[in-house]
Amino acid sequence: MSDRRLVFIDHKILVCCINWIRDHVHVMKGFMHWEHDLSSFLDFILENQSEEGFFYELIKQYDDYHWKYVNPDCYKMYPEDNLALVRLEIEADVEYLVVEGVRRVFQVTGDESWLAWALPKLEKAIRYIMNSPKRWDEEHGLAKRAFTIDTWDFVYGVPGDNRKLEEDTPMSIMHGDNSGLYQAMLQLAWMNLRLKKPERAAYWEEKAHCLQENMFRYLWNGSFFIHQLHLNHAGADELERSRLSLSNVYDINRGVTSLEQSRAIIREYKRRRNLTEAFAEWFTIDPPYEDFDGYRAGQYVNGAISPYTAGELAKAAFRNGYEEYGWDIIQRLMSMYERDQGIFFLYSPKNQMPQNQQGPSAWGAAALLSAIDEGLAGIEDLDTGYRKLAFSPRFPVTDYTELRYTTGYEKSGAMVDVRYILKEEGMRYDIAYPGEEVAAHILLPGGRRCRQVLVNLQKAIFAEEQVGESLYVNFKGKVSGKISIQILFEQD
Repeated sequence: MSDRRLVFIDHKILVCCINWIRDHVHVMKGFMHWEHDLSSFLDFILENQSEEGFFYELIKQYDDYHWKYVNPDCYKMYPEDNLALVRLEIEADVEYLVVEGVRRVFQVTGDESWLAWALPKLEKAIRYIMNSPKRWDEEHGLAKRAFTIDTWDFVYGVPGDNRKLEEDTPMSIMHGDNSGLYQAMLQLAWMNLRLKKPERAAYWEEKAHCLQENMFRYLWNGSFFIHQLHLNHAGADELERSRLSLSNVYDINRGVTSLEQSRAIIREYKRRRNLTEAFAEWFTIDPPYEDFDGYRAGQYVNGAISPYTAGELAKAAFRNGYEEYGWDIIQRLMSMYERDQGIFFLYSPKNQMPQNQQGPSAWGAAALLSAIDEGLAGIEDLDTGYRKLAFSPRFPVTDYTELRYTTGYEKSGAMVDVRYILKEEGMRYDIAYPGEEVAAHILLPGGRRCRQVLVNLQKAIFAEEQVGESLYVNFKGKVSGKISIQILFEQD
């Protein structure tokens, strides 16, 4: 992986995918499956948590002047290593991303002693977001940030070398920060339950519920989340309520939306696909700004097309009854991969060519891998090491009638191996996995109904569930090691 880096700092060797916590955590969707050193970068960020509670986010050489862009309390210098540890003060996503990163590492390792060490730091960080006047808007009960394009790090009307929060900094509420915070709260609840702290879990669940209510009260326009709710300024134009930004697909996959709300967002992407002059609907933002901090419409994250939006949208489509649309997105991405021999960070809207802008190509590639792994193959780890498996395959939307799919964690050796066969009379899934419990949610081919389910040749109790226009077969079973599922169709 070309984005994998080694950082030598403070007598430590850190492994990271780009030396920036945001990129690192987003790309974990991919490299958690094969990387052996999953925690050194996160450990360093956790160990250096500020007294106030915030996390630093990036490591740069002295002559890469990010440390000069912020106030002294937002950087730490390591002169022996010629490096600086920096928090861009305008950012509002760092704390929840660290929570997500810890959850992913624990998912692979199952190391409860490490989780117990990390959890108090994570809770302190999320409490910091909820209590800092710089981070929290008390009137709306939501996290706030400087007026940026979605989750990015440059501010409208502010020079690019100023990443400070000052009295006159234009501040706004962005939905993606809050869906990330919502997910982090639920992850903290899950971690506390894991460590047998039910009262703390209940606390975080209640906070998540209140945050979710406020998101819909102030940011939902009936079809999707508006880009920014401006607090102390008028914005750049009058289009914010109709501006669709990339975090909408993250909002779905973080679980903040219901089925119908998720489907409404996906329908909006499908609608704009038919209207846009761009080659795809995977916008960083649409419509773009005429000019945002020197980036004209269609340049960089001001309207370029992004594969990370595509991957997250595909995964959301698979999970919310738009399975054929999800498969269509993956096929289009694969065609781009074959043309360019790679997946790139951003693409020009009109000519489909990769833009020459800085950013990790692995971010989009990881989103694509996750869409295939969790969306198309439908393999989700509900515990650690796949001991509890959610199995929601959608292979009938493809042209394949027989295939094999494997995934897992190289660090722990946990692997899931799936074989799929589709015939006129039914379909079969043979699964080898290291766990003991499966929750199945299996897509039926279009026009088919289920007559009978056999699990290891024994009749199983099942229920059919409608998701949009799609029909699924649901059942649960405690079966260790290997499981064979046969779904027999009703015949005309």
